[in-house]
Amino acid sequence: MIEIGTIQTMMVDRKIDTGYVLKADMTEALLHHNETDMELEAGQEIDVFLYQDKKGNLTATTKLPNVVIDRYGWAKVVNVLPHLGAFVDIGTTKEFLVSKDDLPLFENVWPKEDDMLYVTLGKDRKGRLLALPATEGVILREIERAPDSLLNEMISGRVYHTSREGTAIITEEEYRGFIHHTERKTEPRLGELVQGRVIEVKYDGTLNVSLRPLKQHGMHDDAEMILEHLEEQDGMMPFSDKSDPDDIRGTFNISKAAFKRALGKLMREGKIEQRDGKTYLK
Repeated sequence: MIEIGTIQTMMVDRKIDTGYVLKADMTEALLHHNETDMELEAGQEIDVFLYQDKKGNLTATTKLPNVVIDRYGWAKVVNVLPHLGAFVDIGTTKEFLVSKDDLPLFENVWPKEDDMLYVTLGKDRKGRLLALPATEGVILREIERAPDSLLNEMISGRVYHTSREGTAIITEEEYRGFIHHTERKTEPRLGELVQGRVIEVKYDGTLNVSLRPLKQHGMHDDAEMILEHLEEQDGMMPFSDKSDPDDIRGTFNISKAAFKRALGKLMREGKIEQRDGKTYLK
């Protein structure tokens, strides 16, 4: 069956001014001159990718994509439009839309140009081709089992799912990683390349990853953040090392333990002092 979004073998039926007419199973498709760099002869068989042009006509290209219907692959984001979604390059001449309905609810974590999404092709209700992000079930079928030796190693991966609970990535080695919201300072974008440290290799071969620096490095970053916050608040904040952990995380997005380490560093340096449950710049 000849279907858009697939690679098909078709025969050159005839040459016309704009290109070639291809045939297979009584179906005709136009191969425009811009869609091939080959000189073709009538009766020749070629592999082409099929899609519909803006007028709905069946169109062919010899530039074969990495992604087709029911086959997943990485696609580069080439344009993002708030009212539509993100257009991706799958490796052929036509760019395909990832609908805003298949992107995160909040636009601040939508992908940007040059981010990469793991997608396949599908059809909307009108039969038009769309790029569809992989679901968790698909990812779990595609990934490799990570070795225990990765513990405490640095690793890179692309975000394929993000939420308040955490961020899921596929690493360059095709391992699945999860970044709990407490292990990131900001929420990465869908499709963003992130680098983190493996903090657990789980029994099923998936990884828990942290984007936070090691404690000795994190203490410096957290102390700087607290100083900046104090300066913005005219030198006083209603927090101390006795404050509620949820209040600390809600304001600084760090644990109470990390907050206390940073406060201790600043007090040893003589930059702050605590009085009556509050912290002051000296």
